[in-house]
Amino acid sequence: MNRQAQAAVMFLVGAALLHAGGTDLYLRYVKAGLRPLVLAAGVVLIVSALATAWYEWRRGRTRTPSRTEDAHTDTHAHAHPEPRISWLLVLPLLALILVAPPALGSYSAMRTGTALQHPYGYMKLPKSDPIPLNLVDYAGRAVYDHGRSFDGRSVRITGFVALDSKGTPYLVRMALNCCAADAQPVKVALTGTIPPVLQPDSWLQVTGTYIARETHDPVNNGPIPFLKVTDAKPIPTPSDPYDETWNN
Repeated sequence: MNRQAQAAVMFLVGAALLHAGGTDLYLRYVKAGLRPLVLAAGVVLIVSALATAWYEWRRGRTRTPSRTEDAHTDTHAHAHPEPRISWLLVLPLLALILVAPPALGSYSAMRTGTALQHPYGYMKLPKSDPIPLNLVDYAGRAVYDHGRSFDGRSVRITGFVALDSKGTPYLVRMALNCCAADAQPVKVALTGTIPPVLQPDSWLQVTGTYIARETHDPVNNGPIPFLKVTDAKPIPTPSDPYDETWNN
């Protein structure tokens, strides 16, 4: 792959990063706070590609090789042809542009142990009833604060549905530090008024109350709290399916 081709591929990669960073596509790969870095990387690659192309164009105009140099260059090119396999580097780029990968879902969640961690502290909850709450926040308060901060009020959380081998339903959010590659699930087991038909990976908004009951994840023995459901309704998949609050 010569320099002109390298510059073209670099330009396309930069354009793909700008496209991903300018839309919600980047959320399938990294957390929301990294959008400026994705955009900056795209700009750097495009500028580098243009600079490389300009340099090669200038060098081609200012340098006139002799016949001996031409013969040597041709002989060298035939002796060391550019490996065509290097063009396979373009395939991941085409995948990034043409295919938006789905977010990690129930298959990954039920094969990975819960990543629930002890919170550093608890924010003051609003006085509304039900309390709109992040799933990870609910799980942390239920396990480590034993639900005291709920003060008997109901809560409302969202997540996608996962079912274990026995059919036990869970509401799950995939929490991440940096990118989708390190995403890990936080799970809440559901009991109470559960919809009769649950489709794995479908998203639900669930209203319910804390109960002093928990189970342990069979993968890593981590704690999984329960929520007694009083109402559940399907919702569209959010634009950002991952959760970033677990390590705050």
